[in-house]
Amino acid sequence: MTGPQNQPRRGRKHIVPDADDGPVARFARELLALKESAGNPSYDRMRAELGAAASKSTLSAATRGRVLPSWETTWEFVRSLAGAGEDVRREWRFRWENANAEPAVEPEPVVAAKPRNRKTAVLAIAVVVLVLAAGAVLVPRLFRQLPTWGARNPYPLPGDAAGFGGDGLSGDMTFPDGSQVPVGQTFTKVWRLKNTGTVAWHDRFLEIAGGTTMQCVSPSRAAVPDAEPGQMIAVSVAVTPTATGVCHVLWKMVDAQGALVFPDHNGVFYDVKVIAPTH
Repeated sequence: MTGPQNQPRRGRKHIVPDADDGPVARFARELLALKESAGNPSYDRMRAELGAAASKSTLSAATRGRVLPSWETTWEFVRSLAGAGEDVRREWRFRWENANAEPAVEPEPVVAAKPRNRKTAVLAIAVVVLVLAAGAVLVPRLFRQLPTWGARNPYPLPGDAAGFGGDGLSGDMTFPDGSQVPVGQTFTKVWRLKNTGTVAWHDRFLEIAGGTTMQCVSPSRAAVPDAEPGQMIAVSVAVTPTATGVCHVLWKMVDAQGALVFPDHNGVFYDVKVIAPTH
């Protein structure tokens, strides 16, 4: 006998976003896939029974693929379905950061109008030259942020591996997630990393890969001490928060030329709550 809980739901059918429409649509598809893997509960059930602290309309909007949901909404959506474990949080924060960092739409091609005279033609040519010169500077930086450089990127190296913490020690040596820091007061974030592979680390760095970098200012790179296989090292970076709110910045390991050493790894991050200074 088929019970009421197994009957198809009535109402408007949810339109599944097309993943080819951009990073926001792809992220929405990932949220929908998570929801389906959890048994496809209704948004009402996600709120009432599973503990999502967001409205039904907000949860539904997150899967439409039109606007990227806030991290707070994303986390309420995810934790109600997959639990609030740190691994889950890191994975989905990384996905959200990637969707937030990519351009939502492709820029429309610029169509140059027919010049009216010689002076206008010279001006138009100068503008084109400036645009191309800017592209020559920006494009390499853009592609350096991608997970791989294709055949030219030798990473990941066979046997190379890294651990966040290890030997029973946390990866966050200072300011664990959720720590409160006063605005305008510089603090030092320190991560503990372990070389868990068979490749020695030399001339490596942690480099900013996204996040609220305007709200928390720091050097874009932090040197990674050389480490032999099995060795534990600490990487530190000075951070100055400039505005109140949640400050979350993602870092990934690169070599001296800026190539991602672990292109498939989520990286590390700091996540602090910046508060007004107390007097």
